[in-house]
Amino acid sequence: MSDEHEIPDTREIAPTFDALPLSAPVRRALAELGFTHPTPVQLAAFEPSAKGHDMIVQSRTGTGKTLGFGLPLVDRIVQEGQGLQALILAPTRELALQSQRAIDGIGKYTHLQTVAVYGGAPMERQVSALRQGAEIVSGTPGRVLDHIKRGTLDPSTIKVLVLDEADEMFSMGFARELNAIMDALPSQLQYLCFSATIDNNVQRIAERRMHEPQFVALSSDQVGASEISHFYYLVLGDKIAELVRILEVENPESAIIFCNMKSETESVSRALTAAGFDADWLNGDLPQRDREKIMQATREGRLRFMVATDVAARGIDISHLTHVINFGFPESAEQYVHRTGRTGRAGRTGTAISVVGPANLGAFYLLRLTYKIFPIERSLPSQVEIDTRQETDQLDLLTGAFKATPIGEERDLVRRLLTHPDAERVLTGLVRAFLSVPVLPPERTLPPRFVEPYEAEPVEEAEAVDVGDATDKRRKRRKRTRGGEPVAEPAQRVEELVGPVDAIDAREPSVEDLVVSPDLENMTTLYLNVGRRDGLEPGDVSSLLNTSCGLEGDDIGRVRVRERHTFVGVPSERVDGVIAALAGQNLRNRELQVERARA
Repeated sequence: MSDEHEIPDTREIAPTFDALPLSAPVRRALAELGFTHPTPVQLAAFEPSAKGHDMIVQSRTGTGKTLGFGLPLVDRIVQEGQGLQALILAPTRELALQSQRAIDGIGKYTHLQTVAVYGGAPMERQVSALRQGAEIVSGTPGRVLDHIKRGTLDPSTIKVLVLDEADEMFSMGFARELNAIMDALPSQLQYLCFSATIDNNVQRIAERRMHEPQFVALSSDQVGASEISHFYYLVLGDKIAELVRILEVENPESAIIFCNMKSETESVSRALTAAGFDADWLNGDLPQRDREKIMQATREGRLRFMVATDVAARGIDISHLTHVINFGFPESAEQYVHRTGRTGRAGRTGTAISVVGPANLGAFYLLRLTYKIFPIERSLPSQVEIDTRQETDQLDLLTGAFKATPIGEERDLVRRLLTHPDAERVLTGLVRAFLSVPVLPPERTLPPRFVEPYEAEPVEEAEAVDVGDATDKRRKRRKRTRGGEPVAEPAQRVEELVGPVDAIDAREPSVEDLVVSPDLENMTTLYLNVGRRDGLEPGDVSSLLNTSCGLEGDDIGRVRVRERHTFVGVPSERVDGVIAALAGQNLRNRELQVERARA
């Protein structure tokens, strides 16, 4: 190879696209797409590519490689109306589609046509699109070779070949198809090779087929992997159950969860959905239309967890991904580096978490030796820690619900209660009544934290008591007066809330004593996308439901504010109206998304 050089990181200078000699139509399209600053790979690749040089560009995943070769193709290399001139090969159908869409976007104000060809889609539709005279084809090696053999794709007019993620195409076993395609192309050909790593296969292409290629080294996936945080959990038991606990503890905003086997993707996805997480699976057996829907939902942030195999997830470009989770630990260190390169893109922070079992220790230590990546061990919380977190949630709920400072008679009552010998027992009853928590028998324990607390099935014998009638009867008792107004004795006020003190003291508390809200069977839990990190408090939700939906008092179930989201119960017969009234409103400076919580 020749002209090997390092390109400095220009992100601090932050040049605009004025630094590139682009045509007006391309500039207009870039502006409409919201692109203002080229990435280092786009700056480095444009001029040599536009001048016709062969290039090998090493840059980590998510650094803008698609526009790195797309801009010179659209702006300089490919000419309108001259037939097929450029072929882009990618390891997966998702990456082939991504290239096609990106080039269509920047070529919006030109007359260039781009067609994506890949397996799993109808051949006839692709043949028809090719016959209409596309100048650029983006496809997977197997389907492109199939079109060449059928005579539906004429390679004789192609003047530039782009190998996107070349290292991954070889690692996926496409060497035979790649060589067959390159043998069918004209001898005078411009090669543009973009890859996260430069292995022996890429080196051989450079030596055998390229003419004095320019080598641009920006960064590799190994560099990217070293810039994100790495953690692992050592798991000895049920991996899926432990994964659910890990997700509850880590609380990722979005993640790809990698599995080593196709069957695992479905079982893990089902378990996460059953635990209340927004998850779906993606593997090679899924129909293409369903794969594209899942990919689109993930890109748009509508799907939180995508459970996928390596083959299905290769070439996926999701800029906002915060976590990569290895449910199945990768078999090779290189595979680990490629997986974790999916997060921490474009200067963002990223986190990689691995679930490590005894069988994975060999590969785990090889990762340390090969790439000097040393994940930090984390431990799952003990039951004591889980209980402490639940208590903290409950305390936050109580303190958030009662913000007013007690005055007058209320303050006098509180002070007397705090000094009363039975204060602890009475306050316990008040707290239980407020939280509407069924008392579980001693042999039952609270569910793990990933199951929302207090949604366990109630004790079968328990039936709700018509507290309203009992309270009305108490209120009809004769009261003493102060200044002409009836005033209840302090002890009477306590009885109105928790029942007769003597009755409670005489037996163990039961559900009948504690249920003060409507029957849970008539309530539906809603999910809100605003949480504690946004400064949300339970009172905010109650106030919104009151002002927007007219709900108040017993119409509003328990409000549970989590770090990133909130759950609240509303009457089942009013669910649709509540969702319609709240959706799109602004709460704590966030656009509100409301939906039924998953079981």
